[in-house]
Amino acid sequence: MKKKNLLTLAGLFFMAFAGILWAADHIDAPGVASTSSDITDYYAFQSPDNNDNMVFVANLQGLLDPTASQTVSFDENVMVEFNIDNTGDAVENLVIQALVKDGELIVYGPIAPSSTGLTSAVETSGTTNKVNVTAYGSNPTIGSNGGIKIFAGLRDDPFFMDFAQYGEIIAGNATGFNSPGSDTFAGTNVMSIVVEVPKSMLGSAATLNTWVESKRKI
Repeated sequence: MKKKNLLTLAGLFFMAFAGILWAADHIDAPGVASTSSDITDYYAFQSPDNNDNMVFVANLQGLLDPTASQTVSFDENVMVEFNIDNTGDAVENLVIQALVKDGELIVYGPIAPSSTGLTSAVETSGTTNKVNVTAYGSNPTIGSNGGIKIFAGLRDDPFFMDFAQYGEIIAGNATGFNSPGSDTFAGTNVMSIVVEVPKSMLGSAATLNTWVESKRKI
């Protein structure tokens, strides 16, 4: 099955194993703004519970109002692909692919992709992990297999940004942010996919490049 790239992530990162990286891109990519494939944030960090693991998080469908929490769902025609370059050439050597089918998150990888770039095939020969999507208001359901942990469900948007003050800074009316600021995203939700993997599955490089894409089935 082929996938067409719908969104290149909000940035390309150099990431040390001990580092914490993030990017935000709420509804400002013209091709996917306000769609079910819009990636709002990408996080990659060392697990706070296990120094030998890395955590990858992709949040989609930003600015969801709590009133929509009972009905919102993952788009089953969209695959989220975490790309990992461990040789420094900005080409993915490994991918972690996440898709939802019949209310269940299915994750493949990490695995070397059969193709790189804007199109992908679902790498079903990789390690497979499955878990039911956590229902709104329920305790998180975590899937675990082969040292990999996964989660999918609605979460409060963790990204903090004071856009009103940012606008004042850009306009020249202020020189910096207030402390405390006003969280523009307070009270809004995102659809979140979380994958935790052992570092040993990502190669032996001390530094990784990693990025995320959402890809729609064609």
